[in-house]
Amino acid sequence: MRIALLADIHANREALDACLAHAARQKIDQFVFLGDLVGYGADPVYVVERIMALRDVGAIVLVGNHDEAAVRGDGVNMNAYARHAIEWTHATLGPEALDFLAKLPLFHVQDDHLFIHSEAASPKAWNYVTNAQDAERSMRATDRRVTFCGHVHRPQLYHMSATKPAVLFIPQNNLSIPLMGNRQWLAVQGAVGQPRDDNPEAAYSIFDTTRNEITYLRVPYDIEGAVNKIHAADLPQILAARLFIGR
Repeated sequence: MRIALLADIHANREALDACLAHAARQKIDQFVFLGDLVGYGADPVYVVERIMALRDVGAIVLVGNHDEAAVRGDGVNMNAYARHAIEWTHATLGPEALDFLAKLPLFHVQDDHLFIHSEAASPKAWNYVTNAQDAERSMRATDRRVTFCGHVHRPQLYHMSATKPAVLFIPQNNLSIPLMGNRQWLAVQGAVGQPRDDNPEAAYSIFDTTRNEITYLRVPYDIEGAVNKIHAADLPQILAARLFIGR
């Protein structure tokens, strides 16, 4: 099975469509959306409706902290521009979309794999995995061999064994990485809709369960189109500017 992993879409229609079009050429068997469908971007209605349709045909869809905040209509513990976007998103989404987001699960277990937005030790705390210590804490909190998460907006890959601590590996794009069976892995996904690793291209990954390999991918998309919509919606300008620089 070939699984497409998409995280942190953040209401960026252009980035989502580009990744889905790319994935359609990769013989994907299943889509997994690792949360934060909305927030920041100007197309929450389109993004939620597109992913609702994909869930109806078998996609796994999980909740992220921005999705949860959008349902409430407040951005508690978020910075001012993220809070502005959340309040606007709540007002823009209709009852069906908000109900969909409200009912999304926090995680999904499939075979020896855990799919989650943040990390496994304290999922509802929305902690970030930014170093090996964070990754090890998450991996020790689950008996699944491979954890897939988003939330950080930067591609990272960690592994550890029973006798050695977690180690960070920075994945290269378009290079298949074998997830060796004698180790535990945590694969942090890049962001579809708001990358923060100094690469503005949309990010997603493919996990091949038969070959036990993950491939991190980047996809160019119409950034200017997404930016213009943010301006038109009168959302904070920083949300547009950062798309050009991937930061």
